[in-house]
Amino acid sequence: MLLNPVISKLAGKRVVLASASPRRQDILSNVGLRFEVVPSWFKETLDKSLFGAPHEYAVETAKQKALEVARRMHVKHLKTPDIVIGADTIVTLEDAILEKPLDKQDAYNMLSRLSGKEHSVFTGVAIVHCRSQDGNNKLETDIIDFYEETKVKFANLSEDLLWEYIDSGEPMDKAGGYGIQSLGGMLVESVHGDFLNVVGFPLNHFCKKLVELYYPPPKQAIQRVKHDSIPYVESFENLSDVEKDCSSPSKTLEGKKGLKKFVCSSSSSASSLPYTTALQNGIKESPRQKQLPLKINELLDGFKESKTLFAASKLKVFDKLKDKGALKAMEIAEKINASVHGTERLLDACVALGLLEKTHQVYSNTELADTYLVTDSELSIHAYILHLNDHLWSHFTHLESAVVEGKSHPKNTCEKMSENLHGSEVKERFMRAMHCMLKITARDIATAFDLSKYPSVCDLGGCTGALAHELVQIYPEMRVNVFDLPEVIKNISPFQPAKLSSHVTFTSGNFLEDALPEADLYILSRVLHDLPDAKLNHILKKLSVACCPGRKALLIAEIVLDEDKKEPRALLQALSMSDGKQRSGTEYKKLLGSHGFNSVEIKKTGNLLDAILAIKR
Repeated sequence: MLLNPVISKLAGKRVVLASASPRRQDILSNVGLRFEVVPSWFKETLDKSLFGAPHEYAVETAKQKALEVARRMHVKHLKTPDIVIGADTIVTLEDAILEKPLDKQDAYNMLSRLSGKEHSVFTGVAIVHCRSQDGNNKLETDIIDFYEETKVKFANLSEDLLWEYIDSGEPMDKAGGYGIQSLGGMLVESVHGDFLNVVGFPLNHFCKKLVELYYPPPKQAIQRVKHDSIPYVESFENLSDVEKDCSSPSKTLEGKKGLKKFVCSSSSSASSLPYTTALQNGIKESPRQKQLPLKINELLDGFKESKTLFAASKLKVFDKLKDKGALKAMEIAEKINASVHGTERLLDACVALGLLEKTHQVYSNTELADTYLVTDSELSIHAYILHLNDHLWSHFTHLESAVVEGKSHPKNTCEKMSENLHGSEVKERFMRAMHCMLKITARDIATAFDLSKYPSVCDLGGCTGALAHELVQIYPEMRVNVFDLPEVIKNISPFQPAKLSSHVTFTSGNFLEDALPEADLYILSRVLHDLPDAKLNHILKKLSVACCPGRKALLIAEIVLDEDKKEPRALLQALSMSDGKQRSGTEYKKLLGSHGFNSVEIKKTGNLLDAILAIKR
């Protein structure tokens, strides 16, 4: 595989994709690259008239997306990435950039212009190498960027075909109004160039660029260009095991028309050797004197970071600051009924984690805290944080015992929870946690697939209806029945939106024991991973009977493990030692296939939950 020579070089590096696009995530995951997803907050408002060519706009947008993530992670998250990958895909017709359509009529106008014509798809890509300078903690970046162009020819499109495609809903979040990897492929007559570039990421060009970075050509073949305006950044040590003449880190120098030239830096024999010959204060350093790796440091302190967030949330620090704007430590301590000494330490830790800001001994919320951590924010995860602190934290406090016994430690988790299991307060806390978690993930689950063909939906175990209300907003003709236990249904009132939809109804029942309500689409959200095999196969068998071939479907929302089972999130959750298990995409396809669901699509959303659509053909 093209990337195999450099995969080992990236081991232990913090590689970040500055994009929430499931298509880009799938493309990079399939080639074996391991990365985190941190969507960029860069507002794509660059003035297109300032760029001489469309591809320059795409490249600059990709670069700004990646730099925004690099700076945010360095300053606010205090986790400087090694590499950030940014990308931006645009569709152009006669040098005019076609944005995402605003509505159906705009999509029609856009696709009509493309009908019968050849257009270009450009993807700009930026690879930002990051380094935190010793001493002043200043972030330094080294940027490689490039673009890829693919020519796409549309067939002559009839009115019926155009409106059939537009009514599917697919054009609305796609540049140029179509997605070639899905239904939009039926509009395309020919493609000249990289197909994946049209999907959203030029994989072949990207792989070649990485190989070029890690295994550059001999220095005799490279033109040296001196450029003092961009600082030299040593992003990696001993980049190539093959080419010793160019083993020191490389520079990116800006040349004509904003294009970049990859240039190997000059190096002495000492600087190109590994740690064993590096000098620090004139003293030779041995391998045993090497600094503790950043990854180990992060793991050692990770639990402290989580507990800092949990404690500040439980004490409602972020609420007090939202109400008053900015306060001194003494004022906050008084409001949360805590010691000034302890409060100041907690506040300073929150500042270090990027949750609070501090100016002249006065503390205030960051945008992050106001958006997600105050209790009354629309996107608040406060209740979910309390659930993690009050319930899940105890599972991990005695993890070693749970591993030995193969189940949650009874004295500290299960028994403690079961003592209060029937208390209304515990039920309400759990419902609040699930409600705020689904509020964050509902839109990504609802839009992972085109669900407009399913007019009636039954959300099994749908709790407060957070996903149901999102579905009827996106698909106005859809009707959703939330089917959950009687004790859940009778407590849903506090969670309903101010403007209730008549298209959302609630029915009491137990989907494991009772007959399933009639529906075109059934949903199981955060259910399967928690069920033991007997119950799991029982509910899937019931759903298989209920789903007519080709007409009805099953939508599942779960964390989907990567095939190599190396991504930590679901694996860490599995350590709670529930009776169920976390599964990869292949394992879900096999499980669902055994119950007759022979058409299974999986979408990684980049959010808390992924989506699986299963159909019997």
